[in-house]
Amino acid sequence: MPRCSMGLFSDICSCLRRRLSATTSDGSAADDAEEDSSSLFYKLETLQIATNFFSELNQLGHGGFGPVYKGLMSNGQEVAVKKLSLTSRQGLKEFTNEVKLLLRVQHKNLVMLLGCCVEGPEKMLVYEYLPNRSLDYFLFDKKQSPLLDWRRRFYIVKGIARGLLYLHEEAPERIIHRDIKCSNILLDDQLNPKISDFGLARLFPGEETHLNTFRISGTHGYMAPEYAIHGYLSVKTDVFSFGILVLEIVSGRKNHDKLLGADKADLLNYAWRSFQAEKSLELVDASLDKYSPEEAAICIRLGLLCCQASVVERPDMNSVHLMLSSDSFSLPVPGKPGVHGRVGHWTTTTSTAFTNNTNGTSTQTGGTTKASTSSIFMEEYSRNSMSYSSIDEGR
Repeated sequence: MPRCSMGLFSDICSCLRRRLSATTSDGSAADDAEEDSSSLFYKLETLQIATNFFSELNQLGHGGFGPVYKGLMSNGQEVAVKKLSLTSRQGLKEFTNEVKLLLRVQHKNLVMLLGCCVEGPEKMLVYEYLPNRSLDYFLFDKKQSPLLDWRRRFYIVKGIARGLLYLHEEAPERIIHRDIKCSNILLDDQLNPKISDFGLARLFPGEETHLNTFRISGTHGYMAPEYAIHGYLSVKTDVFSFGILVLEIVSGRKNHDKLLGADKADLLNYAWRSFQAEKSLELVDASLDKYSPEEAAICIRLGLLCCQASVVERPDMNSVHLMLSSDSFSLPVPGKPGVHGRVGHWTTTTSTAFTNNTNGTSTQTGGTTKASTSSIFMEEYSRNSMSYSSIDEGR
């Protein structure tokens, strides 16, 4: 096995041992880790047979990482094999990152990593197979979108929120996904959402809440302005992307569609103008036979709140979860949203925007400290304008 593959094998095994050691109190942790480490790695020959030697007929899709194939294991288990392309814009670092992160987390709204293959130049990830592909396959296809009735769409929104809440607040260490979008939300046989593709995710150890980076990675149209322009990365980066995603789910259209004309081409601006004119429900997908006006209005307002220009004006995922699940949570009136992508300006103003009528608490993480209050986070954030070196417009 080449040196880089040996290093990756050792790195992943070490990560697995740490996870098992943390959850096993008896002396069998090391032995269990060795056994689970070996089962985590698939032989190249096994995956070749499972995918019919990576036949085009078995290909499920293709991203910046490389193609994804459906596989059938000898025991009858269906899997999805994500194969790192030798010409991929991503590389061993992103591959290792995804494996190590997914070994740390487990949640019903996150895709499950079954194992990987690191033989020779081949690098592959093996996931649970989800038969209904990704959310965009249904949402943006007029023939498929009727299968997503309002009840299912609202359920998907809540499921994605639960998955992000876990990553931000409940996982062993805080994880920022950095690429929340429709194509990275997979659907199982019951159309339950699962967040996938952790190649760009960042781990925030300890009590760290943000960092400044020169390497901007994500997808144009979903990126928060402070991250795209200034490299300021925090949990609120994911919140912004989630806001765009919610508006897409409600409207059944992409965040930018030039075929709709100048007034409606940009979904976020169109949603904001409709909200100002008290015509928010005009945003709802016309293909829906029926829907809940109350829930749709909540989702639209929530989407706008998540896309506020100021980092501290956005709710954290704990507040988002409360907004979606509690009748006693008052949604504040959103201000003008930020400009997504790589252009535009963002403000540094603060406010006491969130009011929780329940006795619960909410944690907002938007600056250099983490505070637990009754859903109110106050912090003045300012920094000098900073140039960035490059930007990845998605995969």
